[in-house]
Amino acid sequence: MLHSLRAVARLFQKYIGWNKVGVLLSLAIIGVAASVLWRMLHNINVDEVIVALKATPPHNIVLAALFVAGGYFTLTFYDWFALRTIGRRGVPYRIAALAGFTSYSIGHNIGATVFTGGAVRYRIYSHYGLDAVEVAKICFVAGLTFWLGNVTVLGLGITIHPAAAGAIDQLSETTNRIIGLGLLAILACYLAWVWTAQREVGRGGWSVRLPRGPNTLLQICIGIIDLGFCALAMYMLVPGEPNIDFITLAVIFVTATLLGFASHSPGGLGVFDAAMLVALYQFEKEHLLAGLLLFRMLYYLTPFAFALLILGAREIWLNMRGTREKIELTPVTKVATPILSTVEPDDAGGGRK
Repeated sequence: MLHSLRAVARLFQKYIGWNKVGVLLSLAIIGVAASVLWRMLHNINVDEVIVALKATPPHNIVLAALFVAGGYFTLTFYDWFALRTIGRRGVPYRIAALAGFTSYSIGHNIGATVFTGGAVRYRIYSHYGLDAVEVAKICFVAGLTFWLGNVTVLGLGITIHPAAAGAIDQLSETTNRIIGLGLLAILACYLAWVWTAQREVGRGGWSVRLPRGPNTLLQICIGIIDLGFCALAMYMLVPGEPNIDFITLAVIFVTATLLGFASHSPGGLGVFDAAMLVALYQFEKEHLLAGLLLFRMLYYLTPFAFALLILGAREIWLNMRGTREKIELTPVTKVATPILSTVEPDDAGGGRK
């Protein structure tokens, strides 16, 4: 049976390919999201959205901004943890923080985070002796942290509150609870697998040693804290009425985030918003849209602008330092030439006559 499944998988990869499936899936998600957004927002009252934006309590916006800052601070530990996992403990935390913040800020907004974030990381880490393979390993471990955190939050959330996920996937509570328990079972199996022995994935120079059990728990905690901060930021920006509990919002938020991630659209634009609008149907559209716009400004646009400024300033500083080093070295060669030129061949014995 296993041999037959492998044969089918090889044929599928040869004649169709998983990449094509991924592209089709992304296009399907974006198409559905666009249809939903048009249906829900084509008659939106823009004036009411502006009124809702102005009516948002300032202290809620401030708290949301602080939670976003906490989320991005936690993101820096994705890279810090990954560096130690691959054995690069000599890279200081400030460099891990720089790479983590800028790569995720830019990757979130441009899309295709694996490639855009990887390019930013390589630009930073290459100055500390890391090659492309090591940067790829960092991206893999950081991605694993992200998925372990998502699986944990989603599994617990759906199991505790299956109706929350039902607002998006339209499945029964029993089915969603089974899915939640299934996610937790997969997580438990993975924990047991890495706890019993040192595990390694990949081959040759591309192999990565996975964190052992205790470190995997730390990895999961980093992911949970990151998602918790982000969900709290969104929670502060949704309308106060009707009241919604945090667990429900967290499940909906994580599900919408994953749909946006699967679509590969920049910042999950359209997909994340459509999922939130569908799931949080109890709120007035204009008021909820105002909260989504504020969240996008705080979580996506503002960090993106800061990341560009930081990277731009860093590039200017690196170029100035390189130019200064060249200027400091150049006079040495220019001074040596005239000194040597004053000594004629026939002066070797006693100097100029």
